[in-house]
Amino acid sequence: MTRKGITVVRALAVVLAFAAASSCSTTRVLGEGEYRLEKNRIEVVNDPGFNVREVQPYVKQHAGTSFLMGWNPLVNVYNWSSKSGRGFFSKVLRGIGTAPVVYNPELVEASVENIGNHLEYIGYYGSKVESEVSVNRRKVTVDYKITLGKTYKISDIDFVLPSGGEFAADFLADTVNLSVKKGDILSEDALEAETARSSAYMRNLGYYGFTKNYYTFEADTLSGDGLARLEMKVMDHTRNETSDSGEPHRKFKFGNVTISHDKDLKFKEKILREMNLITPGAPYSESIVNTTYSRLSQLNVFNSVNIGMTKADTNVVDCSINLSQSRTQGFKVNLEASTNSSGLMGVSPRLSYYHKNIFGGGERLSLSFLGNFQFRLSDDIHSNELGFSTGLSIPRLIGIPMRFFRGPVVPRTEINFSDNFQSRPEFTRNRISTSFGYTGIRLRRALLSVYPLQVNIVRIFDMDPDFYNNLAQNRFLWNAYQDHFDAGSSMTLAYSTTTSPNPKETYNYFRLQVDASGNVLSLFNSLMKQDEFGNHLIWGVMYSQYVKGEFSIGKTWVFGKEGSQAIATRFLAGVGYAFGNTFSIPFEKQFYSGGASSLRGWQARSIGPGNEPLNELFIIPSQTGDVKFEANIEYRFPLFWKLGGAVFVDAGNIWTVRENGFGEVTTKFSLKTAPSQIAANTGFGLRLDLNFLLLRLDMGLKFHDPSRQENKWISPRMWFERDGYAVHFGVGYPF
Repeated sequence: MTRKGITVVRALAVVLAFAAASSCSTTRVLGEGEYRLEKNRIEVVNDPGFNVREVQPYVKQHAGTSFLMGWNPLVNVYNWSSKSGRGFFSKVLRGIGTAPVVYNPELVEASVENIGNHLEYIGYYGSKVESEVSVNRRKVTVDYKITLGKTYKISDIDFVLPSGGEFAADFLADTVNLSVKKGDILSEDALEAETARSSAYMRNLGYYGFTKNYYTFEADTLSGDGLARLEMKVMDHTRNETSDSGEPHRKFKFGNVTISHDKDLKFKEKILREMNLITPGAPYSESIVNTTYSRLSQLNVFNSVNIGMTKADTNVVDCSINLSQSRTQGFKVNLEASTNSSGLMGVSPRLSYYHKNIFGGGERLSLSFLGNFQFRLSDDIHSNELGFSTGLSIPRLIGIPMRFFRGPVVPRTEINFSDNFQSRPEFTRNRISTSFGYTGIRLRRALLSVYPLQVNIVRIFDMDPDFYNNLAQNRFLWNAYQDHFDAGSSMTLAYSTTTSPNPKETYNYFRLQVDASGNVLSLFNSLMKQDEFGNHLIWGVMYSQYVKGEFSIGKTWVFGKEGSQAIATRFLAGVGYAFGNTFSIPFEKQFYSGGASSLRGWQARSIGPGNEPLNELFIIPSQTGDVKFEANIEYRFPLFWKLGGAVFVDAGNIWTVRENGFGEVTTKFSLKTAPSQIAANTGFGLRLDLNFLLLRLDMGLKFHDPSRQENKWISPRMWFERDGYAVHFGVGYPF
């Protein structure tokens, strides 16, 4: 049989296997008299424009998640198991698959009642909800048909308020901010939201203990014209009390404020006073209490922060802040490892020590020791990298008074130092870095970090003569691998809808980072010496001049029972440009792709730029560039016990901003050539979730490799051949 014929047969086999999986019974494991709930359908009879998603959560029994036109292949997988579910193979199938939802008629009636109650809650009075059940073999479809009831628009709003004192004046001053207005649809939902908003506003004005339970509403709908006159009444007693227990609403002030903590904890009282915004004699405000709680919690020194308020007089509340100590010192261990089909292995361990209160004022000290070792077991080729870093994080901005920062986020001053030594077959390199900056500056919902000073000093020595001679033929690499002095600044803007390391709800995030170096130094070029190439020198070393920006954005949809499943996505783009005193940005600042958190079909630094094959100058891969684009998508699902699975697709590459290729090799980024130079892989992985730690093992399988001269599209039969896959071990999710 010809190769073409073999390919056709294989394709036909895949199609037949897919058809067999999709046609497999989804009811085989059901018990006697049980039916599978296949789907629910909701139809609004008298208003096709009504968004049925408004009532979907109130259906008591759902058919489960579907992937394509109502089909969920994981239900088919579950039904491959035995009816008893016993045996290792059946347990694995049930762990991977999704159990069919067993139809429960009692939940249909409960759903009808649920939907009707919710419709009335959102303003549709007298709605009619009917259910219709249809059975096809052992699969059930439930149709919910809704006839929306009558709605009333608010024609006017009257206020009935307690007399005497200043409460009425304060309340009426806020009525311009009412969330319920004339012309709105009358609904209990909107009224509840308004009482929560209004009562919070009044508590921030000093009315301690004032809640939404003091509000009542009456609506006059007797006019018959679809209008309702609304009366909003604020009582001097709650809904659950009688009028005899009523008291005038009064404004309160803060009285005595005491702060206590464990005697064993040595903490500077001055820092606690700076973090505390509750001042004796100041008007009571709930937002000030909440902000103080947030500031003290962010010191990350206390296990718990409890703020108690006690009435001390008719208009005074005393405040007691109790702080319990948490563990102040500890170690963290991180490990990443990878290998590929060529036998190249990489191991990256990291050991960190931290002290959260080193000087007794919430100052956080961190010490880290890291390594990166790449080698082949079949020969003596290896690359060793050892590094040490230390950082001090101080809970205030040095040089800027704390009184300028009264928000819930505590800004910090960061001082860092590191020393990194790398020994490769081609050269030996030493990099010393230090930085000074400010983090945690809040801009609305985003956080800003600014490092006005970042300094890197890089020395390269013991360079292999052949490597040195080859570098001279490539100006891009020549400049990147020179001794250099890098002094500049950077800014990072980050936003996320979650702070949890393992979120159970859908979240999204973005991050923007901008670096600039050498631009201030260039103002003093006339005072500097120059080398034979015209580069200006500091202490006999060329300084780097460039700008670099990187942007990433992602969203993770979390769903399933207790957030057990997720679809995570990420897009990343970056560009760097060298000018003035240098032709290329420094090696350590360049972009690379591949690795445990990037294109997982490749090891780190083994793809790009453009369609360039592995550079033979480097015995161990070191492909870098000025431009990077990458997109990732990953589906995460539970298996059994604490073990989860994942399938993923990664795509992207790096490029240079100036052409560096020869012949048919193109490294420069171009909108014309970039699409054909996108590298892509699929793959699967295992995750062991230990709650406090997540261990990850991924195998990436290449299906498009632009560096290949032929067969850029890689068929599944070639995945496990030489240079067809890579395996990565990591800690935590890749994104």
